[in-house]
Amino acid sequence: QVRLVESGGGSVQAGGSLSLSCVASGRTLSEYAMGWFRQAPGKEREFVAAIKRRSGASTLYADSVKGRFTISRDNAKNTVSLQMNSLKPEDTGVYYCAADQVLHSIVAEISDIDYWGEGTLVTVSS
Repeated sequence: QVRLVESGGGSVQAGGSLSLSCVASGRTLSEYAMGWFRQAPGKEREFVAAIKRRSGASTLYADSVKGRFTISRDNAKNTVSLQMNSLKPEDTGVYYCAADQVLHSIVAEISDIDYWGEGTLVTVSS
């Protein structure tokens, strides 16, 4: 079992920045591809970013956040982070950390993802 705990959410004005962290416990994070998702009120949960297993590994982003968000991981600290810059009101939502041994699940098969955190709320005001 893997337990994921997110932190770093909050309220910010448009154009501002926030940094989210996800700390894993129970298993070694290096066994898992990791991702961030978000869910706005009344909408489905959507993919934001993913990173392969190794620290410094390849990353993938949703088109809506490319160039503004950066995902990174530190396997030694069992942590994955999401740096969010130039935030927009449409970035508002609950942000979830996810872990799966298969990167494809993170990127394209949300229903197959093994582990989820409980989420942290990000609110961007205009």
